[in-house]
Amino acid sequence: MESIALWQGVTLAGILSWIVISSCLNVTQMIRSLVQPWVTHHVITGAPLIIQIQKYEHGFLDALFSGLSCVVSVPFYTAFLPLLFWSGHGKLARQMTLLMAFCDYTGNCIKDVVSAPRPKCPPVRRITATKDEEDNALEYGLPSSHTLNTVCLSGYLLHYVLSYTKNQDFFVEFAGFAIVCLLVGFIGLGRVYLGMHSLIDIIGGLSIGLAILAFWLAVHDYVDDFIVSGQNVTTFWAALSFLLLFAYPTPEFPTPSFEYHTAFNGVAFGIVAGIQQTYHQFHHEAVPRIFTQLTVPAFLGRALVGILTILIVKFCSKALAKWVLPVVSNTLSIPIKSTSYIPMLNGSVSVKKSDEIKQSGYIQKLLFFFSHQNSFDVDTGIRFLQYAGLAWSVVDLVPSLFTHLRL
Repeated sequence: MESIALWQGVTLAGILSWIVISSCLNVTQMIRSLVQPWVTHHVITGAPLIIQIQKYEHGFLDALFSGLSCVVSVPFYTAFLPLLFWSGHGKLARQMTLLMAFCDYTGNCIKDVVSAPRPKCPPVRRITATKDEEDNALEYGLPSSHTLNTVCLSGYLLHYVLSYTKNQDFFVEFAGFAIVCLLVGFIGLGRVYLGMHSLIDIIGGLSIGLAILAFWLAVHDYVDDFIVSGQNVTTFWAALSFLLLFAYPTPEFPTPSFEYHTAFNGVAFGIVAGIQQTYHQFHHEAVPRIFTQLTVPAFLGRALVGILTILIVKFCSKALAKWVLPVVSNTLSIPIKSTSYIPMLNGSVSVKKSDEIKQSGYIQKLLFFFSHQNSFDVDTGIRFLQYAGLAWSVVDLVPSLFTHLRL
């Protein structure tokens, strides 16, 4: 028990120390000043290669690469992962969810630290077929998140399938590896063809993705054991999620990257909290799995009930957070603003006088020191709780409904 509390405390203390040190020494700006000019140079000099590739412009290629980008995007995984939980493959689902959260946080941190531009449009032709792609275009370029995520998630999926089936056939392993490489290659080429990334972004995404995948394959069993049978799991993960919000670097100019991280940070917390409470009920290794004990009609029934339920929970958790967080913030005399969720707080600060900030308590002073802001965007907390509630319902509330409905 003492050793568990020790490593959890050391981990949180290490992150807290990093926040303080990086804030005092302005580490983000130091790294950016060293790396950004080099990356920007490669983005500019890589434009002729993109233009050369785009000379093969064709409607079929536009549709193909846009479709592939959607299939490996964060919204797709957000919709796909709940179905994976309900199919009975709980370990794969929770590992891919946490790996996705880790990839999203790491990739977006690097994007905002470096703050390197995407290829200039024009002369490069940029194709944004969906609203998600339009939002992606507002982020910085290095690394390519699509490439990074594809390397990690397809690589881990291949590892799981080969381990689960206990396959030792060299040709099957080679075929799986070839398919993963082909997918990663098509995604990288597609991001360049669509004008969303330069070659340096793709190389960066590939390199960082391989490093993350190697690290995750080394620790995933330990992480899973901690989640399903560890101690102080929910408390530790709540503290970790809170600190990671403050550990996130400040970009040169605002981008949607922090919003994406906040959402998936909430998803990871909701999944961990729910699994910790209900593992032995709904997520153990003996649960029915699709194509074996779980029939296809039953799975389709689960999908219908589950999707409707999590949509309702997402709406309710957002409404509840919009009501609770401003009340709590005002009670603690923490000045807040809202950029989108609460119109009354849009661009305003919910505190009467600046003297109140100066005379605030230790909690407020600590938060202001970490964030270097005069007020906090309450949308961050709302977004976190909204997605945490959604994720919790996927692994706790919805499986309970399946039990009552005999699905």
